[in-house]
Amino acid sequence: MKHAGPAFSICVYCGSRPGADGSHITLARQVGRWIGAHGGQLVYGGGRSGLMGAVADAALEAGAPVIGIIPRALVEREHAHHGCTTLHVVDTMHERKRLMAEHANAFLALPGGIGTFEEFYETWTWRQLGYHDKPLGLLNHAGFYDQMLSFLQHTVRQGFMDEEQMRLIDVDTQATALLPRLVQAAGLPGPVDMRQI
Repeated sequence: MKHAGPAFSICVYCGSRPGADGSHITLARQVGRWIGAHGGQLVYGGGRSGLMGAVADAALEAGAPVIGIIPRALVEREHAHHGCTTLHVVDTMHERKRLMAEHANAFLALPGGIGTFEEFYETWTWRQLGYHDKPLGLLNHAGFYDQMLSFLQHTVRQGFMDEEQMRLIDVDTQATALLPRLVQAAGLPGPVDMRQI
């Protein structure tokens, strides 16, 4: 008997460190559990430390398939998560990001550092340029991205961006509000009952 695949696949960008605020780890676990509980698949950077490890472990515990994609040079630095359902070890960061994008129906950025920012901005740029039409979410947990969002509005006022570009990202402070919107925006009929969220 052929088993059905995941209802949706979300690529999560997040820190390889836990951060100073312990609630970020709690958030990462919540995201992983939600993906598994709703029949989804997690795609992420393949590490087992920090928020990356937390989201992957929670997704696996909730029964979600987890695809990790990590460059060879980071296998030791980010402590590759060999418990992933599938772990791809690639040669370059470019290949990592390409495969992550190909395996995902939607993208979600959690708190993180420059690697998270770079992946988020590149995916946003690809969306603006029409390279993909997949939804992109920013989880502004505990005001983590407040100052970045303020700066982005500054760039709009300065004429280097416009509100149309800002509308390409869906921003929320609550994972349980943002995740179902991303799945719906991806045009997937996944088992998401809005009444239970």
